[in-house]
Amino acid sequence: MADKLLIVLMNTDPQNPSELGTPFQQASVAAAMEYDVEVLLTGRAGELAKKGVAENLRFTEDSSKTVYDLMRDAFEAGAKFKICTSSLELWGDDLIPEIDETVGAAYIISEAMDDETVTFTY
Repeated sequence: MADKLLIVLMNTDPQNPSELGTPFQQASVAAAMEYDVEVLLTGRAGELAKKGVAENLRFTEDSSKTVYDLMRDAFEAGAKFKICTSSLELWGDDLIPEIDETVGAAYIISEAMDDETVTFTY
């Protein structure tokens, strides 16, 4: 059985924050279950790594939690956050402190192809 969960956020749009709750909640739960969890932000979703973006998005209109709160919950549960180098070119490098590492395409492919890793994409 795999012991690592790789969550790749690439197609989720920060302008539609209702899409963002599930991946961060799953990251929190998996980390709490003591799986090795990595959340990789790339493409359009890479904007979430930029300071000030996720902090200003509400998961739902009625929610008191921001998307950043959900990200911090996952981080505090043990999930590691990474950003793809191409996202830095799009969104800049003023990043939230939870970003652990910058990785490239070879890293993403290598991790996704590893037999010990389950990959979810959003």
